[in-house]
Amino acid sequence: MSRFPDTRLRRLRQSRAVRDLVRETSLEPRQLVLPLFVREGVTEPQPIGSMPGVVQHSLDSLRRAVTDAADAGVGGVMLFGVPAVRDAIGSAADDPDGILNVATAAVASEVGDALVVQTDLCLDEFTDHGHCGVLDGDGAVDNDATLERYASMALAQAQAGSQMLGLSGMMDGQVAVVRQALDDEGFTDTLLLAYAAKYASAFYGPFREAVDSQLTGDRRTYQLDPGNRREGVREALFDQDEGADIVMVKPAMAFLDVLREVRDSVEVPVWAYQVSGEYAMIEAAATNGWIDRPAAVLESLLSIRRAGADAVLTYWAAEAARWLR
Repeated sequence: MSRFPDTRLRRLRQSRAVRDLVRETSLEPRQLVLPLFVREGVTEPQPIGSMPGVVQHSLDSLRRAVTDAADAGVGGVMLFGVPAVRDAIGSAADDPDGILNVATAAVASEVGDALVVQTDLCLDEFTDHGHCGVLDGDGAVDNDATLERYASMALAQAQAGSQMLGLSGMMDGQVAVVRQALDDEGFTDTLLLAYAAKYASAFYGPFREAVDSQLTGDRRTYQLDPGNRREGVREALFDQDEGADIVMVKPAMAFLDVLREVRDSVEVPVWAYQVSGEYAMIEAAATNGWIDRPAAVLESLLSIRRAGADAVLTYWAAEAARWLR
């Protein structure tokens, strides 16, 4: 018997050209979506301390950011509003003059033909208690009363020019209710991105600063328990059946197993959100010189694609797109 190996797998790794030719998973600018924050009442971008390089935009700087994203070739932008005034029901969320809807109209006018303009459909940025829905008399989130608010938000966002609504509140029945509200008013082409498997994660911390969250307590009665894989798949299947055009897994890197199983279980596109804590960890390690920043960013995104995501929401979208191009 020969003492040398009969099978030499390293032949497929011998040069960059060979490696590129046999690569199983690709990462392209069009597969990246850039989340952006816009704050009411500011004239200059406001840095977010826990997310180096990310800001709360003014309307003017938001226009520049989305133009830059379009020029970089990203597939879309996801807009989050930070209002000046909050109340118990999140009135600013469906106000046509509210910051998110005004920003959506501006972005749609600026780049609506170049990329997909998307909006976060949730109440947490707009409520004075920081929850994703309205509260009942006992202080618990009222699922069905919240759905009525979501339907109103959906119409306001669609009227403002949003092409895709990101249903991130994790209320039961939200996809069906929003789809019906849109269809009844003639918005049959407005896409629904369901945050189907959204977990009650520790990795959302920096996002709370980004939207100036007023939350006390937690969201464990409506977001998923991080220990539950099958439940995440079940949520995705329900949202698909209710009419979601795309389903989402969030966060991404700590839930790659869920992402893979959701991709294998549904027929609609599957996206993943590389959340604020994932971004902040890599930025912190790179600042300390512990990792190669561009290599770590691209590897993290490639891992999410490899696990099954058709597209990835990431705060590095525009920068990574330029690297890839």
